[in-house]
Amino acid sequence: MSDSKSVLEAAPEVAIPAQRHIQLTINGARNEIEVAPWTSLLDLLREQLNLTGTKKGCDHGQCGACTVLLNGKRVLSCLTLAVMKDGAEIVTIEGLQQGDRLHPLQQAFVEYDAFQCGYCTPGQICSAVGLIREGKVKTADDIRELMSGNICRCGAYSNIVQAIEQAMTQCEANS
Repeated sequence: MSDSKSVLEAAPEVAIPAQRHIQLTINGARNEIEVAPWTSLLDLLREQLNLTGTKKGCDHGQCGACTVLLNGKRVLSCLTLAVMKDGAEIVTIEGLQQGDRLHPLQQAFVEYDAFQCGYCTPGQICSAVGLIREGKVKTADDIRELMSGNICRCGAYSNIVQAIEQAMTQCEANS
């Protein structure tokens, strides 16, 4: 008993890193946030800001359920440290809808029944928004290739591709 006590007394103190103050614009609203240096963007969104549309799937960047838009580009929020994105603009699934009007991709997912359980849907839609903005897609094969980081366990892939094609057509018509 005395040996273990002496070991504890001799152990050096470990300093816990202080919280960091960051500013993020999330879904159009500016947020001043205190965050631990190890907090992922996903955990910040879900646990501190209660934006639970973004899903935690694998927490290893392998499934795409956590995809959000960061400065207009799609990122895996589970692999992104929040402190590294100070000043960034984030759009989650909650930020795509304009009032009562769904984003064209959200509407296309409904029309084409591009979801079953719905767990992957927020990441799929955010990824597809980024994909369309990238402007690299010309064919359904391009969609399949460039969306391959977003896994759907229910297998709604053909409907997802159709929904993205529809939304692309609509976006082209509106530009």
